[in-house]
Amino acid sequence: MLILLELLLTFLKVGATSFGGGYGMIPLLSEEVIIHGWMTAEEFRAFLAVAESTPGPIAINMATFIGSQVGANLFPNAVALGRFLGAFIATFGVVLPAFVIILIIVAVVNKLMEYAGVKAFLSGIRPVVIGLITATGITMLLEVMLGIKTLYGTVAFDWKALVIFLSMGAIYYPVKLVKKKTVSPILLIAVSAVLGILLYSPLLPI
Repeated sequence: MLILLELLLTFLKVGATSFGGGYGMIPLLSEEVIIHGWMTAEEFRAFLAVAESTPGPIAINMATFIGSQVGANLFPNAVALGRFLGAFIATFGVVLPAFVIILIIVAVVNKLMEYAGVKAFLSGIRPVVIGLITATGITMLLEVMLGIKTLYGTVAFDWKALVIFLSMGAIYYPVKLVKKKTVSPILLIAVSAVLGILLYSPLLPI
């Protein structure tokens, strides 16, 4: 039961200290999950891909997936119950801080926005959020395509990941530039899933 309390406190901290939405939350969440030993970096990236590919906010999806995994490991003889408890506690923890903060802001936002200090605070947060999201993207790119996980890590180039990445660009940008339309994310996810099956399937000698 202490693990469930630790899970709640961890996601309360993540929910209260993460700025920039779900993507801004990823670096802190990754660090917390790996430090607690709930999953490996590779497993975290897999969960992140699933969370991004399913409907709903990525922060809530990640909390639900991770909590479910922790609960299943905690109750091996009652996996369904463990998954439910873990998912509920983690999701509740990550949502509660934002819910409370938004309620407070809504109550006083008209008065707060009149102060120059508040405007300066918000202006200072924006570049930090952009930096967090950019750093997350670069880190994932280095890990997935080059296999670089630490500062002095060796390079393990994954040409299959590069093929999928370039294929997404080849689909997205021509349609965006020529037809002036945005490609459906569902289509991109479906195509990347098919390419993943073809390239990474152990049944195919590629």
